[in-house]
Amino acid sequence: MARAVSTRVGLYFGLLQLVFGLTWVGYVIYLPQLAAQAGIDRGMVGWLLVLDQLVFALCDWATGVAVDRVARVVGRVGRVVVGVTAVSALAFLLLPFVTRFGAGIFVSLIVVWALTSSALRAPPLALLGRYTPAGRQPWVGSLFVVGAGLATASTPFLAGRITADDPRILFGAAALSVLAVTATVIWAEKTLERAAPPEKDPPSAARPVTLLVFLAAVLLLQIGFQAHSAINTQALFAKYARPEQLPFLLSLFWFGFTLLMPLASLLVKRLGGLVTALLGGLVGAGSAWVAAEATNVVALGIAQFICGGAWGAVMVSAVAAAFVIGRNGSEGTAVGGFFAVVALATMARIALVTAHVDKVPAVASALPWLPTVAWLSGALLLLPVMFGMTQPNRRVAARTAPGQPPVASPGGRAMMT
Repeated sequence: MARAVSTRVGLYFGLLQLVFGLTWVGYVIYLPQLAAQAGIDRGMVGWLLVLDQLVFALCDWATGVAVDRVARVVGRVGRVVVGVTAVSALAFLLLPFVTRFGAGIFVSLIVVWALTSSALRAPPLALLGRYTPAGRQPWVGSLFVVGAGLATASTPFLAGRITADDPRILFGAAALSVLAVTATVIWAEKTLERAAPPEKDPPSAARPVTLLVFLAAVLLLQIGFQAHSAINTQALFAKYARPEQLPFLLSLFWFGFTLLMPLASLLVKRLGGLVTALLGGLVGAGSAWVAAEATNVVALGIAQFICGGAWGAVMVSAVAAAFVIGRNGSEGTAVGGFFAVVALATMARIALVTAHVDKVPAVASALPWLPTVAWLSGALLLLPVMFGMTQPNRRVAARTAPGQPPVASPGGRAMMT
């Protein structure tokens, strides 16, 4: 029963991420047009996106910490998420309508939307980490990650195709879709709790040093992803392909990401999140190097497919590792930090491009190799995290009397008494 329930709720949260991700894609596509209507210079659009990511980074971690505090009452997280999402959906719905009132109101409404939309990221994932059995966490984590990945994969196909439509139609449909999908979060929380009751042990705080080193590693991995996927890939394919071929070729990365995701979840279950993340980072670094060195579109396409699969493994395993690091009461803090560093890496990439730093000769010459260096560095930084996670088990083994079993943590792992 627990397996079926976790899969159903995982699929639901994956759908939630897909709908929210498509909302973000539509927002990015229409933002230049709406900003111009509000009297904002086109050169400021990128900085508005930087502002969005900064708000996301601050709110995601704060929201994750708040989830840990309110999750002790079953159903409370769901009620908060639904209420905050209603405000978010209303703010998003009104964006195309307030441009006539000037830049101040328009930007203020963007900030309100960015603040409240954080309820759709860390809280659902924290619920999966809190209530899903350890053996099912890689699988449900992959469902969550795939939803966000599919939304990002749609960008090359949607860009240039929907801008001719009235933005009020898309923003209205997106806001209502997000609100409709989010309305059943309370059901999801109570269903997860009934199928897999939480541990009775009192919550324990996440290990600060281990969590911070883990987040630094994730930040490096995310920087590599941003440089490879959002900056380098189009320039690499543009050397060998016609413009009309680019949407399909750019999606090869996401084909690998999606199709190899089941294999990634199996690896996480067998090897653990940190080991799989390390291996994914190494494979990603190697395939990014092959992509930078490719001399034809076939070799580049194969490298992109493998690189996407490696990135899928990194994302699923990083989520699973965050669950383990934040187990027994700090799941929200861990996954909130995870989403915060994702936003910081995205913010850095947008700021780099908006400020045209990527055109500086020294930076431009380094960009093809940045993904390889960042992924390799992030993977190696996971080694001290792995060492830190094994220390509690060793201390427990040393303190346990012969023949006496150690105290079990959620998921069956030994933890300090």
